[in-house]
Amino acid sequence: MNSNAQKTSAPQSELLGKVRTRNKSMVEILEDLGLVVVIVICSMLLSVASPVFFSRINIENLLFSSTIIAVVAIGEAFVIMVSGIDLSVGAVLALSSVLCVGLATNQGLPVWLAALIALGLGAVVGLINGLAVTRLKIPALIATLAMMSIARGIAFIYSGGRNLAPIPDIYDTIQAARLFGVPVIILFTLLIAFIAHFVLSSTRFGREIYATGGNPIAATLSGIRADRVIISAYVISGIAAAVGGLMITARLEAGAATAGFGLELTVISAVVIGGVSLFGGEGKVGSVLLGVLLLGLVQNAINLLNVPPNYDYVVSGLVIGLAAAVDVFRRNVAEAGARRRLAAVKKEQAGSAPKAAESQ
Repeated sequence: MNSNAQKTSAPQSELLGKVRTRNKSMVEILEDLGLVVVIVICSMLLSVASPVFFSRINIENLLFSSTIIAVVAIGEAFVIMVSGIDLSVGAVLALSSVLCVGLATNQGLPVWLAALIALGLGAVVGLINGLAVTRLKIPALIATLAMMSIARGIAFIYSGGRNLAPIPDIYDTIQAARLFGVPVIILFTLLIAFIAHFVLSSTRFGREIYATGGNPIAATLSGIRADRVIISAYVISGIAAAVGGLMITARLEAGAATAGFGLELTVISAVVIGGVSLFGGEGKVGSVLLGVLLLGLVQNAINLLNVPPNYDYVVSGLVIGLAAAVDVFRRNVAEAGARRRLAAVKKEQAGSAPKAAESQ
């Protein structure tokens, strides 16, 4: 009887797995479509409110201004996918900005070496954050909040509280460079997004990221070194923030210790709006880019409609709260659906067992 019951239940389990996969795919598609619809509606409203919205210059500025947020948000997404949070990204960006200029102009290092040191320091900051969270068991919120203060303080100490200028010519060249009429910075951002998407969707490390974020205990029992995965996610976030520092240096034409203030809120907003669950284990890079674009539209609207810039903070706070509420609601609905499907399968299995016994 047990063997027959197992034979009967096996196809049902496979069917349940297919249903869950199909439902999950449908949810992801609907989420992406929802973001696209919202972006389209916002774009249409802005085009009515401001005739210059759909001009080539404005669209290019919109995409150009979103590149830094997108790069940093991709790194933040890795951390949130493992159920973490990184509040130090804005400060790391500022530290990278002053170092890449100061080391080249004040200390006389080659430009490439100064940039490499800035990126390396971003990785070190991420490593410290990861070790604090995994080894010292400090809550991610506290650990990265402390690192935010430390990194920002070091940036101010190194720069003396002033902007470091002029910057090396290579940054101006990269800022103005175009390929097939498209700014190289935009293409560079898309390349980073493609690499991140490939890592998450097609590599073992990507599968470990999702598994660790979904259930770190189960991931550890299955042979995944969850602590190493979490540390790696923080290192990626630190490097991404440092890359953002190099990019904002070219944008501002100076190494600025004040750069990136409040960036962590914007980045987290973009990641959560993009469907990356605050509980970990879920998310896609493409959706994160849509979240960044939506926030870029909000910022663009503020500029075009001459809304006081301080409203940015209000909007960011509202967006984070709304996105978190949607995430919790979506998770509760998904779990309720999974429980109902599991109960249905168990009921079917319980009914099939007596039939299998009678057939014997």
